[in-house]
Amino acid sequence: MNHVLVLNSGSSSIKYQLVDVTSGEAVAGGLVERIGEPEGSLRHDGPSGRTERTQAVADHTAGVRAVLDLFEEVGPSLADLEIVAVGHRVVQGGDRFTEPTLVDDDVEAAIEDLSPLAPLHNPPNLAGIRAARTAFPDLPHVAIFDTAFHHTLPPEAYTYAIDRETARAYGIRRYGFHGTSHAYVSRRAAAMLGKEPSEVNVIVAHLGNGASITAVEGGCSVETSMGLTPLEGLVMGTRSGDIDPAVIFHLQRVGGMSTDDIDTLLNRRSGLLGLAGANDLRDVHAAIESGDEEAALALEVYCHRLRHYVGAYYAQLGRVDAIAFTAGVGENDDVVRLESLSGLERLGIVVDPERNEGRKKAETVISPDDAEVAVLVIPTNEELEIAQQAVAVVQGG
Repeated sequence: MNHVLVLNSGSSSIKYQLVDVTSGEAVAGGLVERIGEPEGSLRHDGPSGRTERTQAVADHTAGVRAVLDLFEEVGPSLADLEIVAVGHRVVQGGDRFTEPTLVDDDVEAAIEDLSPLAPLHNPPNLAGIRAARTAFPDLPHVAIFDTAFHHTLPPEAYTYAIDRETARAYGIRRYGFHGTSHAYVSRRAAAMLGKEPSEVNVIVAHLGNGASITAVEGGCSVETSMGLTPLEGLVMGTRSGDIDPAVIFHLQRVGGMSTDDIDTLLNRRSGLLGLAGANDLRDVHAAIESGDEEAALALEVYCHRLRHYVGAYYAQLGRVDAIAFTAGVGENDDVVRLESLSGLERLGIVVDPERNEGRKKAETVISPDDAEVAVLVIPTNEELEIAQQAVAVVQGG
């Protein structure tokens, strides 16, 4: 049996899932939170149901140890399942890592070297890798990079129009993110159309607290909204997305704000939170229902930006076979799905209001049967994607 332990290590958390790649099912999974705080929390979902507890988790090494203890105590037994690999999500692979990669000391060092491009993500990703390699010294560890799916971007799509020597010196270009999700969803979209990925053009909208949209041509990413960092592109929960770069200079010169102040503003105090006072769209909808005009504007800005990108990517692709919504907002918010595609009927993009209504827990077609462009909702499964890529690397090696 092909079981892979998938680890997604954040700055103070470890999300994990044990995946049976043969069936595509998650055998168990859970979350370790508040690592490094006086009291951490653990949640484990296994064959016996959910186990929850609080305990101090000093660092990621202790976090991985806590995960192993939970498997040993409440199951399933990792020893009995013969794990074939540990798959790790790594956000930034830069120009070096364009495919899933077996982890060794040199790869660890390279991930660390790339940390300036993803200072909030790569260091905890690396901490999880090091802790897991210590816990599982005899298993192959595979790093799956968020940026890897976007290595097919053409130069005209990934190049910023700044001084070329400066760009080369500091690695400034569009890298793109959410690659595992975009890869999984675009392939599932092709399958729903009864075609191979190489035969279809798909626009994938990954809408969560972080959000990105990607144009996938014949199975390859050719345009994506996030850039050097995950800040660029769509309006997000707390991130501004696209903004005139001169706003930064204006805030420095006129507002007296420091670089760190502006970083915090654009990454943590903008987006829906900045416009509506809430980063969760459920709260935004509730505010709209109570008559909050600023919340209503926030939703309009959110959908306007998304519609803008759909139109731009339609132009880049020339032909679009499907638009796929995924992630927390994409799967659950029927208002966003409907409003972000309104007015695009002349492009063959139509949403059936009845089919669109409500949350979607399964793959669903929300466009009419005769629509030129299929509009789909596809629950993402990044853990399965990571597990499948890890097994392919191990078996290929």
